[in-house]
This record gives sequence, structure tokens and C-alpha cells, in this order.
Amino acid sequence: MSNKMQETSRGRLSAYAKRIRALREDNDMTQTQIADILPVGQHTYSDYELSYTRIPVDSLIKLAAYFDVDMNYICGLTDVKRPFPANREQVLKESEK
Repeated sequence: MSNKMQETSRGRLSAYAKRIRALREDNDMTQTQIADILPVGQHTYSDYELSYTRIPVDSLIKLAAYFDVDMNYICGLTDVKRPFPANREQVLKESEK
């Protein structure tokens, strides 16, 4: 992978790590509470927020649905908090397959 692609990849990773932490803190939740929603251990969730571990796409979808924001916001592609898609239940079921 080229250096530019690595920098872009790291930047996106950092962007979503910052967003999931900000969403958690804005909702006065602990890492343990969010970890229970995903479900993962608190240490694993902490690694997501610190960009030590990539968060799985299905977990990003669950967080987007839980916080009612779209994936573009969580991934740092936009600063606009649009609501999660109206077909929330269908999207969540598809992400669990």
C-alpha cells in the first residue's frame, strides 16, 4: 500500500474512533455500556476508541442505529448528523447475518 493510502486509511480509522468516543460521551455512557450493546468486552471497545483495533462493520452499524446517526457521520465522511435509515430493523438484521 502506498504511503498516501496508508495515511488516508489511518485518518479514517482515527476519525471513526473519535466519533464513537464523542457519541458515547455526549450520551453520558461508559465504555462498558457500549461494549454490552455490541456485544464485546470493555477492553475491546476501548481498543476501538483508541484506534488500536479496527471496529467491525456490523458493530459500526449497531452504533449508528443506537445513536441514530448515519454511517457517513461515524466514519468521518461528513459532519452532518443525519438520522439512521428509516428501515432500521431490516438493516440491523442484515448486519447480523
